[in-house]
Amino acid sequence: MPLTSSRRPLLSRRSLLAALGGTAVLGALGGCGVPAARVAPADRAVADESAGDRRLTWANWPLYIDTDDDDPNLRPTLEGFEKRTGITVDYVEEINDNDEFFGKISPALMSHRSTGRDLIVISDWMCARYVRLGWVQEMDRAHQPNVAGHLDPLLRSPAFDRGRRFTVPWQSGITGIAYNRRALGRDVRRVCDLWAKDLKGRVTLLSGLDESFALLMQGNGVDITRWTADDFHQVCDQVERQVHRGQIRRFTGNDYTKDLVSGDVLACQAYSGDVIQLQADNPDIRFVVPEEGAELWSDSLMIPDRARHKANAERLIDYYYVPEVAARLAAWVNYVCPVPAAREVLAAAKDKDTAALADNPLIFPDSAMRRRLAVARDITSAERPEFTRRWNGIVGL
Repeated sequence: MPLTSSRRPLLSRRSLLAALGGTAVLGALGGCGVPAARVAPADRAVADESAGDRRLTWANWPLYIDTDDDDPNLRPTLEGFEKRTGITVDYVEEINDNDEFFGKISPALMSHRSTGRDLIVISDWMCARYVRLGWVQEMDRAHQPNVAGHLDPLLRSPAFDRGRRFTVPWQSGITGIAYNRRALGRDVRRVCDLWAKDLKGRVTLLSGLDESFALLMQGNGVDITRWTADDFHQVCDQVERQVHRGQIRRFTGNDYTKDLVSGDVLACQAYSGDVIQLQADNPDIRFVVPEEGAELWSDSLMIPDRARHKANAERLIDYYYVPEVAARLAAWVNYVCPVPAAREVLAAAKDKDTAALADNPLIFPDSAMRRRLAVARDITSAERPEFTRRWNGIVGL
């Protein structure tokens, strides 16, 4: 399996929040409104069939794993796992939105039934709900020595899952600022630069609440690992003022990339993985981690309650933390790699373009950038209804 890089179509894993009704329901499930939804630890597992049934079902997002350049139906790293272990993987690209998928499998989980899936990949802000509801199983690190040894220290202990007992990052990314250096004629260094007069009407922000708030708080000097309700409402007040003065062109999902490429927008909230792809065609597009910092996020692997092949799923997770395997995946997806040891593997690649990825700070953040990255505290179920109403009222959802 040669170690080379490939470009894939842009598709952000940071999905747009659903309308208020959906998120309000999710908040109620996590709070006292529906106490029966929570599953006690003793009710989460069933007899594991892994030893006698060498297979597992894995649900992931589209375009989120390496594929063969000549045949997109072939997935080299996944095939490598199957050959190495004799475990067959039913790989299903069925997750297109965190809320939508939550709604799809929640009836089974709250009813103490199997989802039919042994492994799922969900954005961390949504993972927090699964963990609090008791809908995912604790992993056995004795089966995962590579995870224990190679997981990036920055990602090891988010507020919702201390010690990563229930979740393991699949890929990570940074929410920062993208801008067109040539068109703007200057650099963007701070969050407050988005509010400059020469950017009036040429700025976009992300519309999803969970995707947008942390970076804006960091612009106010807030420690996003322990932000408060007052910090949130301060951001909302600021964004409302910018909307009223015409500074913000619009709020976007992943389509901000079109505005940036066309020149309609000169600076925007953006995801690091998207910008790497845009830069291949337009080197004038820059990505900055502001001086005040930026949010480091993850999409994480979880094993749902009553999964019948838990040990097989744990083994697959650990396989992707082998540095050589993590390097092959990073060369294809171009997101922040959660396995820093993969950098050395890429640096030694014979292919020049692939070796260059080892020095790309948007895949392997350097020490200066790492000091400015933080994993945000997630929005709790008690906070979510109020915060969603406030945010959606501003962005027009």
